Amino acid sequence: MKYMLMVLGKQADYDAMSGKASGDSPGWSAAQLKAMFDHMGALNDELTAAGELVDAQGLAEPRRARLVTADADGAPVVSDVPYGETSAVIAGYWVVDVPDFDRAAEIAARAYACPVPEGTPAYPVVVHPVDSGPETEA
Repeated sequence: MKYMLMVLGKQADYDAMSGKASGDSPGWSAAQLKAMFDHMGALNDELTAAGELVDAQGLAEPRRARLVTADADGAPVVSDVPYGETSAVIAGYWVVDVPDFDRAAEIAARAYACPVPEGTPAYPVVVHPVDSGPETEA
């Protein structure tokens, strides 16, 4: 079964990773950033070797994202307001194909255990099944 595992974050977290401390998070050093990337890289390597990784991506900082709706004629209406400045948004994700929720939860716990500087906010990893359409009886 496929699951999407989503890591959350705020704009302040992205700023902190670039070394800028805020009230929400201490600034990260180059060594702390490398430790985070090494941890995530090792997790991705393990999932790839096990044949469980479908896709994984980190997302650009929230201030670069936009909200899109449509006008009455169906044309896109793009907001110019940054998305996710103060609320947690998806910062990155994995799509995994694993036997069950328990394995997806194990992977999420590994992602959650990523090393971060002391005082950095902790966010849960969202584990969401990927809908494969109507279930059929065998």
